Amino acid sequence: LEIIASKPIVVYRESVAGQGVVAMGKSPNKHNKFWVQVEPLEEKVIGLIDKGEISEEMNRKQIATALQKQGGWSTEEARNVWTIEDHKNMLIDMTKGVQYLHEARDMIISGFRWGCENGPLAEEPMRGVKVKLMDAQLHEDPVHRGPAQIMPATRRAMFGSFLTAKPVLLEPVYKIEVSVSSQYVGDVSNIITRSKGRILSSEQKGPLTMISGYIPVAQTFGLAVDMRSATSGHAFWQSTFDHWEKTPENIALTVIQEIRKRRGLPPEIPTADKFLDEL
Repeated sequence: LEIIASKPIVVYRESVAGQGVVAMGKSPNKHNKFWVQVEPLEEKVIGLIDKGEISEEMNRKQIATALQKQGGWSTEEARNVWTIEDHKNMLIDMTKGVQYLHEARDMIISGFRWGCENGPLAEEPMRGVKVKLMDAQLHEDPVHRGPAQIMPATRRAMFGSFLTAKPVLLEPVYKIEVSVSSQYVGDVSNIITRSKGRILSSEQKGPLTMISGYIPVAQTFGLAVDMRSATSGHAFWQSTFDHWEKTPENIALTVIQEIRKRRGLPPEIPTADKFLDEL
């Protein structure tokens, strides 16, 4: 959550549910080209990052070994991870024999990180995205392949592929645990399910019942009032962030448009055509 002008704002993430096309992005001066493909990062690999078994601080050989043995990755992909971004996104070099690529590497990584910080749906950070650099053409003169050329081109190619890869909005989900007298179990369960949450378990502990469940962060505003009203103040609960979950399609578009409006962006979500360049 963020507090903006005393109003709580839910922070979302952008991700993909499928494999995108290989998208080509040109630099502003048209002298450099990048071909990028986006796909979801496997949940198993995200779990390895969460547990610290894969991190940006590790050397490339350690990362490759973990990805092959625990993530099931191919040798080619595992050995060519360039960077692991803070929001669980990875950049992988799949190119072969591209001239001047080593000199442009840091700028490409910066463009990748820039794109991950502000996705194309609503300028929310990306999460759980595997970005593969498939090919590149770089100008022989370093003057024509500086950061102002390489970074926008990388980001542009990323966004083009991202928007063809079944883009989705992820919402934060709390795990909620409620301790309440048995007579109020039904009321508490109704509040959670009415708030688009779900019950995981209900366990009797003496005179109290412990209810555990998940509830979207966006649905917790006003929860305290509802809970006190329904249980006459007899319920005690705590909620902690647990995971990210795909926002239901029937409300995702509305949420995206609300975020874009708040950020002063045009209400229309950009299409892939806006970022796909032609040879």
